[in-house]
Amino acid sequence: MQSPRAGSRTRSPLAILSTAGRRADGHDCLKFMSHPTIVALDPGAFDRRVDRLAEILHDCVSEGASVGFVLPFSLDAARAYWRETVAPPHAVGCRIVLLANLEGELVGTAQLDLDGMPSKRHHAEVSKVLVDPRFRRTGVGRALMAEIERRAIEAGRWLITLDTAGDAAEALYRSLGYRLAGTIPHYARDAFEADRYDATRIMYKDLRA
Repeated sequence: MQSPRAGSRTRSPLAILSTAGRRADGHDCLKFMSHPTIVALDPGAFDRRVDRLAEILHDCVSEGASVGFVLPFSLDAARAYWRETVAPPHAVGCRIVLLANLEGELVGTAQLDLDGMPSKRHHAEVSKVLVDPRFRRTGVGRALMAEIERRAIEAGRWLITLDTAGDAAEALYRSLGYRLAGTIPHYARDAFEADRYDATRIMYKDLRA
């Protein structure tokens, strides 16, 4: 999951709330939006979703997400990632792409890689758990992970692995029962600083438990 760096461009969490009126003291009365709904992306609808998925990826990277890209990172590069890297395995069923929607808007996505050698058909890897920065702390990431696990079990995969570079993301995964296998230093170049290399944390969960 993305891990925004201190000092990065962050949008107000109030962007995720809807105004329900104003109290007499001048403060807004706000209500939370509904719970996210999670669906699997149909290969036939891939092209229609690419632009929005590219926007989410672009915004996350622009805020420092450690998801394999560095700045400068264009929308065209984000679209190319979805079309060239994700679309082929998705089309043949080796990768599940989940979409998170809030009140009709696509606000997050996650992937489950089912491809593997015959000896690893019990294993699947989670990647690119991305939430539009405007919709953080609304339960989108948690909902995506719940559906990831359900899909993994459905596919006969009971060992789930992932990697993360952020404290907040690690805390989320730990709260969902993931364990830290270890940390690899200098694993990936920092999204902002060309001469900085960040560590990654490898985590896993045995769904049989």
